[in-house]
Amino acid sequence: MEQQALCVEAVRRFSRFYTRQVGVLHEGYNGSEFSLTEARIIYELAHREAATASDLAKYLGLDPGYLSRVLKNFQERGLVQRQASDVDARQYLLSLTELGQMRFAELNARSRNDMVQMLGTLTARQQQRLVSAMSEIETLLSAEPERGASYILRPHQPGDIGWAVQKHGELYAREYGFDESFEALAAEIGAKFLKEFDPKKERAWIAEKNSENVGCVFLVRQSDEIAKLRMLLVDPKARGLGIGKRLVEECIRFARDRGYKKITLWTNDILVTAGHIYKQCGFKLVAEERHHSFGHDLVGQTWELDLRAP
Repeated sequence: MEQQALCVEAVRRFSRFYTRQVGVLHEGYNGSEFSLTEARIIYELAHREAATASDLAKYLGLDPGYLSRVLKNFQERGLVQRQASDVDARQYLLSLTELGQMRFAELNARSRNDMVQMLGTLTARQQQRLVSAMSEIETLLSAEPERGASYILRPHQPGDIGWAVQKHGELYAREYGFDESFEALAAEIGAKFLKEFDPKKERAWIAEKNSENVGCVFLVRQSDEIAKLRMLLVDPKARGLGIGKRLVEECIRFARDRGYKKITLWTNDILVTAGHIYKQCGFKLVAEERHHSFGHDLVGQTWELDLRAP
């Protein structure tokens, strides 16, 4: 009993130390307008394609009534949207809106920067010891593994467009044998996006897994009524998680919200997986043409999605 009492006090002492260390006692988590609980709810929604309120309440151990009030507040602030479930009409699926995704990206960046500063005084060896100790705590206390999507989608940040260009050049050279002219094209697209970016009508999404970029897509204005989907890519290490389809679905949702009537895109028939995703999302193949580009004889394809169709 004496040993247990000493252990209890040691755990309580560590809990007090750690909550103070990471700043969860402040009124706003990481200097934001959100409480710790609100920030955690946003985190969970960012890591799930969709979730019900009952799912969140159960997983986070929150009172359903309290969670309902928080979610209602988030809806009123334009951070969360809901739609009826196809499986059970009595349930509503919750997801972050575009604004909610942006707020999460800000929270995520602040949290990461705080951790970088906290760990900055430790040597590499000390950091390894810290991570091992924290892993041991999780194991001993039988912490439930985090669930939901193993990746997040967020708006682009400085450096992301450069990453997208580099990754396109690397992957297409390795997987399809494209020459440097393809990377030049990707660089032109990226530079044009940054120079002429109109946040009201255009957007780029970055898929991130374990703090590493693993996917991207751009939606740009071609005219007042037509948007163009560009630069869809998923890193091989993250394929099979549904990232590509979700990136395209985000483009469609954004285009509808911004009043576009059509989305168009150009690709090549050797990109079979991408073509399958476009077809799944309702795009129609409207034209094909043979061309010699990037060091190869290719068949170019134009796909379109009529946003006015039911």
